[in-house]
Amino acid sequence: MNMEPEGLQSVFDGVFARMGKAREAFTPQLRPHEVGTITSVTTGIAKVSGLPGVGFEELLKFPGGVYGIAFNVDQDEIGVVLLGDYWHLQAGNEVERTGRVMDVAVGDGLLGRVIDPLGRALDGGGLVASKERLPIERPAAPIMDRAPVTVPLQTGLKVVDALIPIGRGQRELILGDRQTGKTAIAIDTILNQRDQNVVCVYCAIGQRASAVAKVVAVLREKSALDYTVVVVSEGNDPPGLAYIAPYAATSIAEHFMRAGRDVLIVYDDLTQHARAYRELSLLLRRPPGREAFPGDIFYIHSRLLERATRLRPELGGGSLTALPIIETEAQNISAYIPTNLISITDGQIYLSPSLFELGVLPAVDVGKSVSRVGGKAQRAVYRAVAGDLKLAYAQFEELETFARFGARLDDNTRKIIEHGRRIRACLKQPEGSPASVPAQIAVLLALTAELFDPVPLDKMIDAERAVQTAASGIAPEVCARFVTATKLSDEDRKSIVEIARQALAPFQPKPEPKPEAKTEPKPEAKTESKPEAKTESKPEAKTESKPEAKTESKPEAKTESKPEAKTESKPEAKTEPKPESGAKPVAPADATAKPKPELKEKS
Repeated sequence: MNMEPEGLQSVFDGVFARMGKAREAFTPQLRPHEVGTITSVTTGIAKVSGLPGVGFEELLKFPGGVYGIAFNVDQDEIGVVLLGDYWHLQAGNEVERTGRVMDVAVGDGLLGRVIDPLGRALDGGGLVASKERLPIERPAAPIMDRAPVTVPLQTGLKVVDALIPIGRGQRELILGDRQTGKTAIAIDTILNQRDQNVVCVYCAIGQRASAVAKVVAVLREKSALDYTVVVVSEGNDPPGLAYIAPYAATSIAEHFMRAGRDVLIVYDDLTQHARAYRELSLLLRRPPGREAFPGDIFYIHSRLLERATRLRPELGGGSLTALPIIETEAQNISAYIPTNLISITDGQIYLSPSLFELGVLPAVDVGKSVSRVGGKAQRAVYRAVAGDLKLAYAQFEELETFARFGARLDDNTRKIIEHGRRIRACLKQPEGSPASVPAQIAVLLALTAELFDPVPLDKMIDAERAVQTAASGIAPEVCARFVTATKLSDEDRKSIVEIARQALAPFQPKPEPKPEAKTEPKPEAKTESKPEAKTESKPEAKTESKPEAKTESKPEAKTESKPEAKTESKPEAKTEPKPESGAKPVAPADATAKPKPELKEKS
């Protein structure tokens, strides 16, 4: 019993000794901590004072967990773009510096998730798992780190893959009026990347929540959300979130590109991004320019899209393909923002409202669309048919305008128009059903061989579906050569055309029955019906006497037809005018005038 207090005392002494040593070893470190105050709060903007050491685009922390980016760094105050709900902020609240720029979580844990530009989950799936964060603003890859675009990015759309090809690492603009199918083309491209080892990032900027929910539902239904990251900035979010959304999405995509993977990113759409930046700039009292946009509106898009590239094999060989979307007003592609992005990107896909109203979906205007880089990356099998197809389609569009006026067309022009209508029908494609490479090649080769020309237009959908189904019967070694071969061989072309011909055989009309059906009833109808009617002698005199007069059978026609009419009618009156007048008009006039009263008397 006496030993226990001594044991406890020794334990306490040892603990206190260690605590004393730790206290002596501790030296307090003082760090400067800058705290400012809010002077005013407006729509998505806060003016802050008292932070002399803040840097440009530094992240600031406001009360309530709201963050902001320092945009205007003036001598007396700082203009801050708020990145969240600011209804609780008031003048006089404290603002702290974070000492870092805006960054976002990256990694494989984001695949299949729906997040906002700050990295917060919006799909109710819990916190986003990530081990790394990257700044949203990063410099683009240097020129010497880039590689040429040589690998195609298949969209699954025949009109794009054949006529406006896109390569991995390219920037292809999609523009058109509202409600013309711009987002549908981007979503179909994402759906076609399944089993292609391509990671997709869909960035919705200022979109309606219902529209974003529909896109997410389609991706989940088609099992495309497994390889897709969705970054969402809704229409009711502050303009600051809409501004940083594409930069955050690009940093997420760049992480996969640096890891050696191929990435596709869709910006839907940059028109809302430009409007959000204009709103912020005007609230920050920056001088406006054309269409009230600030002077650096071109730069915010160029530095964004310059990050899309293809890296050299020594750096992993990854690629980042960008599909920015722009909305035009009244088909005005020469407006400020569209012309900026046309000059930045490597080509554009223009969607025409007139084609959309005619039911030509996707409503791609081939004449105004171009791909400046993807042609080098297009597969050889597509190049074998794309040139002839584009030329034939251009001729058809030129001639179609003349055909609308009802002008008489020769056989060659009519053939070109009919062939162009088949091309337009084959380039149609329902939404959400991308076509494989063998199916596209079979349809395009059948078009080039004019196998669809005899098929009626109302059966083109079934005929094209039959060709695509038959394309599954192409030999595997031929399908392998679609990717590896530098040129389409004649044997492969003949085999594919033969498969298409067999598939189209039930849809082609038989040439023999139709001319027989037309030629047989016509003479029967004339010979059977007209002898019963009054006009038996009229067609005989006109049709038989005129050509027979040339072949020296003129007297035979008179002697055969007139005596028959004389025997039934009045012989005396008809025998007298023969020697008196041998002229042609007299005989048919008498013959036509006399049988009329006879028919009345008989009746």
